[in-house]
Amino acid sequence: MATKFLWKLEKSAAETIPMLKKAFDVDCLSDRHIFRWHKALRRRSEDVNDENRAGRPSTSSSNDNVKRVRDLLNTNRRLGVSV
Repeated sequence: MATKFLWKLEKSAAETIPMLKKAFDVDCLSDRHIFRWHKALRRRSEDVNDENRAGRPSTSSSNDNVKRVRDLLNTNRRLGVSV
């Protein structure tokens, strides 16, 4: 990752932004994301996974889904639902 490379060269986020924009043009990370990466690298956190977000969970239930699960459980009592 170019941001990490420039960080290891001791470039600041403000110095990194124009370099990345010149190299990647429209495919460049936003300024905000570059600053976030620099902050994470400063904390020695190199985890590239997304952070947890507030809001609606990635799965949701609807009346149709609940009915299908209930019917399935009624046909085979050995099945269970983990929550």
